[in-house]
Amino acid sequence: MTIIRVKDLSLRTLIGFKPHEKKYKQDVLIQLEVELETSAVERKDDYKAEGFFDYRSMTKSIIKLVEESQYDLLEALTSRVLEEIMSNKLVNKAKVEIEKPHALRYSRTVSVEMSSERNDAE
Repeated sequence: MTIIRVKDLSLRTLIGFKPHEKKYKQDVLIQLEVELETSAVERKDDYKAEGFFDYRSMTKSIIKLVEESQYDLLEALTSRVLEEIMSNKLVNKAKVEIEKPHALRYSRTVSVEMSSERNDAE
């Protein structure tokens, strides 16, 4: 198994339920962890080989999803990002943490973390 991590993906989106949060985009910081089997492409060292996971494309789709979205709850946004990652059949497990810096006074950040694992039956 291989774990691919994308750390500190910094984006801006409309997130929150207070009136000012619905008007102005805020920063979110995203941590992604994707677990998959890469032994076939490792041996071939070929990005065109079957089983190649393109983390750049995954990241681009998440950027588009987040920057074009509007959610009241950080939980809903986190769930949607996780769903996007798990839509790729090569992914066995994934974990997403989304931070909302300065959401609470006296706190650097608030975050929500979610994970998912593909069932063998799928």
